[in-house]
Amino acid sequence: MIEINKIYNEDCFETMKKMGAGVVDVILTSPPYNTSKSRGTWDKDQKTHYDLPEVDSMSDSEYEDFTVNLFLNYDKVLKENGVVLYNISYSTDKPFQMFKAVNKVMEKTDFRVADTIIWKKKSALPNNMSHNRLTRICEFVFVLCREKELKTFNMNKEILSVRPNGIKQYTTCYNFVEAKNNDGSCKLNKATFSSELCTSLLNMYAKPNAIVYDRFMGTGTTAISCVSNGWSFIGSELSQQQCEYAEQRISEISPEQVKVVKTDSPKIQKQLNWLDELLGGD
Repeated sequence: MIEINKIYNEDCFETMKKMGAGVVDVILTSPPYNTSKSRGTWDKDQKTHYDLPEVDSMSDSEYEDFTVNLFLNYDKVLKENGVVLYNISYSTDKPFQMFKAVNKVMEKTDFRVADTIIWKKKSALPNNMSHNRLTRICEFVFVLCREKELKTFNMNKEILSVRPNGIKQYTTCYNFVEAKNNDGSCKLNKATFSSELCTSLLNMYAKPNAIVYDRFMGTGTTAISCVSNGWSFIGSELSQQQCEYAEQRISEISPEQVKVVKTDSPKIQKQLNWLDELLGGD
């Protein structure tokens, strides 16, 4: 049985086994980009990994297999019309690799790219010193859903008006997000995620009662965004130290940082009660 608002110190495949079918509304994650030049050990039979350096130093085919296996498991735990928000970038040595991995997902699973969001960071250091390569200040966030749900997957666009012929006019939502690079590196993780980016993405795709899963929770950035905005989370993280660090970050969120959500839904109110208890409210 899975618990919400908990980071599991284990491999994500173990966490997803506990979930059962159709548990989470949104999967938001930034996987290792597989840009390390050192080689690690990859268990081809179990399709699993044991620490981050191994995940980040696979061959192209191993990384593609690993990514496909992730999405096969995502298909089991993601609710109907849910989306996967998949932030990934590339290295100068292999600018094609992320596209090969995503393409393999579309070949081997039911998921399809429904949208592509460009994340522009606030800064782009260090500068690329190559004579013919650009300095990357942008990364990709692929929005993936099941093929049968391409016309029905959830998004938070509001209806502005309805024409006499029944056609609805929705709010404009651009596929461009500008957000800070990260929440600051720490000794446990030099490539932390951006809670500002997480919040922007979840505001587009997560309903007030959403449960968000991050398979690579790291120092807890996705959880920080969820707690601060009234969503629930489930996380997986192999590093015990990063789990403890993430839990400490969550405990330090002040009540003033939490977005006030008003609702008549008992299900949502239960989540808000948990937030209040976590933050020491009366």
